Parts: sequence; structure tokens; C-alpha cells
Amino acid sequence: MRRRAIGLTTAVLALCLVAGAAWAQPAPSTGEVTKLDKSAGKVTLKHGEIKNLDMPPMTMVFRVAEPKMLDSLAVGSRISFTAERVNGQYTLTSVRRVP
Repeated sequence: MRRRAIGLTTAVLALCLVAGAAWAQPAPSTGEVTKLDKSAGKVTLKHGEIKNLDMPPMTMVFRVAEPKMLDSLAVGSRISFTAERVNGQYTLTSVRRVP
């Protein structure tokens, strides 16, 4: 009986960890590319609200987590993205073009 209780407790804890990781992911935001600086790894976006950063809609510069993220973008591209504070810098951690 004790083994079952330990096994059940372990299963519940594992489920909570997985669910918590899913909840921790920031919700995607949308925006439009207004400027690219590939050599500096930066992009300027006119974006909507970014809830996880408590940021209202505005135009601002972001760093990118990986320089390759800028390869598929051009000025005027509409994108869906996630942004986070990484080492004190606003950074795009994922980007995908949207129609």
C-alpha cells in the first residue's frame, strides 16, 4: 500500500511539473517589422500588447535570441512572436511570419 501511495504521489508531482512548464510559456504577441538590423541582431517592431512583460502596444527595438530568426523577415512582415527579458534585455525568443 505504501508503494502505491509513493507512486501516486510521484505521478501527481510529475504532472504538476509538466503543467507548470506549459503555463510558464509566454503567450504569443503580434506585430509588424518596421526596421531590421541583422548585423546587430535587432529588429524594430510595431507591436500589440505583450502581456507577460506588462507592456502596452508601441514601437520598439528587440534583440533576437538567435540571429537566424531574422533571416525570414523583411520590413513590413507581420509576425507572431514571444518576447522575454533575457539578461535585462527585451529579447524575441520565437518568431514566425503570419499572413
